Amino acid sequence: MRIVIVTDAWHPQINGVVATLAHTATWLRRFGHDLEMITPSGFPSLPCPTYPEIRLSLLPYSTIARRIEAFAPDAVHVATEGPLGLAARRFCTGRRWRFTTSYHTRFPQYLRARFPVPERLSYAALRRFHAPARCCMVSTESVRSELAARGFRNLAIWRRGVDTELFRPGDKSALALPRPIAAYVGRVAVEKNVGAFLAMPWHGSKVVIGDGPARAPLQREHPGAHFLGFRVGEDLARLLAATDVMVFPSRTDTFGLVNLEAAACGVPVAAYPVTGPIDVIEDGVSGALDPDLAVAARRALDLDPQACRRRALQFDWAGCSREFVANLAPNGGERAAPAPAPCVSRS
Repeated sequence: MRIVIVTDAWHPQINGVVATLAHTATWLRRFGHDLEMITPSGFPSLPCPTYPEIRLSLLPYSTIARRIEAFAPDAVHVATEGPLGLAARRFCTGRRWRFTTSYHTRFPQYLRARFPVPERLSYAALRRFHAPARCCMVSTESVRSELAARGFRNLAIWRRGVDTELFRPGDKSALALPRPIAAYVGRVAVEKNVGAFLAMPWHGSKVVIGDGPARAPLQREHPGAHFLGFRVGEDLARLLAATDVMVFPSRTDTFGLVNLEAAACGVPVAAYPVTGPIDVIEDGVSGALDPDLAVAARRALDLDPQACRRRALQFDWAGCSREFVANLAPNGGERAAPAPAPCVSRS
């Protein structure tokens, strides 16, 4: 199958959306599909306000249209709701092509954390964006239920995986700090609620692996914590495996790939019982869920690292990528139906 994926999120960004799409692209090619990735690379762009790592492409429609037509795809997937995604959506709807979309980020909550924008208006805009798609792919059943309650109708499950060869149990000596070591891993920004992790009572060490606009003020407020900056690949896996518990304080993520990465390293996860963690963390097995993060973190310390690893082994990128292909809307040209039929959610 010839597949076009259009995304506003791509390297050098470091986040779950980029990781998901990069792993999926790798497996699609291994399966023998011809893939065209349309990313911000090569487009003139401006930094996104409050999130400068994201580049907003300028006037991309003509280039998007030319590249999609030249590739002659069997299926088009619009992965993000940014300028490139909007241009690809316009192209497909204008030609009455079938296409699919995906919902990776809870933008209404992210936007509300920065500006006084009512969530109902943001969700209305998202419903409008995803409505013409053959289906909108979401990562978990709880996200599907949440969006369905907000009026989204064309939803299907596309799960996430973890590289269990890269993320594996390792030597704890990589972090020479007083134990137990609790770690936060990810972007250091207001929507990630890192302050809740840093403020929780803890007898041991706290480590922050990641960077972002909230790092400087949080580092001033919490001088006892160890801020290690962004780490990737083997370096990230080595440090993560050396921790004793990974604390995931976000209340806004749709999944949280790092939860699986920690579990694959044999490190239990502590989190709130909210959308994302409740689908990924098996409470009492690979982590602990509690309205009090400190309680969850202390309880997680008693869990079996091997059970965490076994939980992570249930999530593989090959299976997730097959699920992605099964959700696609092929024959995205003249044979497309005038209106999208609802997808059947896969549980």
